[in-house]
Amino acid sequence: MAKVSIIGAGMTGATTAHWLAERELADIVLVDVLEGMPQGKALDMFEAMPIIGKDVSIVGSNDYAATAGSDIIVITAGLPRKPGMSRDDLLTINADIVGKATLETLKYSPDAIFVILTNPLDTMAYHAMKVGKLPAHRVIGQAGILDSARMRAFVALETGVSVENINCFVLGGHGDEMVPLTKASNIAGIPLCDYIPAEKLEAIVNRTRKGGGEIVNLLKTGSAFYAPSAAIAQMVEAILKDKHLIVPCAAYMNGEYGLTDMFFGVPVQLGRKGIERILEYKLDADDKVAFDKSAASVKETIEALKGLVKL
Repeated sequence: MAKVSIIGAGMTGATTAHWLAERELADIVLVDVLEGMPQGKALDMFEAMPIIGKDVSIVGSNDYAATAGSDIIVITAGLPRKPGMSRDDLLTINADIVGKATLETLKYSPDAIFVILTNPLDTMAYHAMKVGKLPAHRVIGQAGILDSARMRAFVALETGVSVENINCFVLGGHGDEMVPLTKASNIAGIPLCDYIPAEKLEAIVNRTRKGGGEIVNLLKTGSAFYAPSAAIAQMVEAILKDKHLIVPCAAYMNGEYGLTDMFFGVPVQLGRKGIERILEYKLDADDKVAFDKSAASVKETIEALKGLVKL
């Protein structure tokens, strides 16, 4: 069976393990710096397997050696931004966490594919690729699937249509400047802009952009973990099953959409080797303006990282 190691056994990491175990996709290793925590969560989850009839191994560890032979490394470890913490502080701290996780896991799994969730997402994916000296197709950032799912959920709430009939595509950086494509998004083939009144569609777009913040404000402490971890599970499944699935993910740009030397949310095809190709939409004038604005924001954060951390 395939092996997936998850670095960071907090709510997102542990829930990712839960989704993967439930699908019987791979043996799972949870790694965290807190002693006993990944071990306890892993044991608890493993003891649930007889109930749901799934034969997978689930192990918790504080030692990266447990990740040896992994097909996929998922990095969720990192700190959320706290009151009084500058963006540069967060960049430096999380770059250190992601960089160490990348280098340590590569020692034991030199051919692994990396799925990055730590924020700032696009910048941390870039950092992992550079630090690990990895080929671009083996590093993928999870963002677009989550943002698109949020948009689909909000469209379903507005229209009363099954989520299975709703297709939404959100590109760009993972943040307030993300780019929901309302003309490419559709309900059973009908563009959203032809199905939903303009003012209601604009409200859905705005709620999508602030989807993460809405949950943070409701929870008071912590952030979303069910939907982000489900998105990771979909990516892992697409890779392990060689599905050639097209989904929006953060990928390294090498001229696509006119962007270079950065990670950005675009449609990619996922298979057993990671990113098989990047698809390029023809953007209209309005979408292009939003796309370029989002790209500039991501580029600024990546440049800030370069100034703080030696790559």
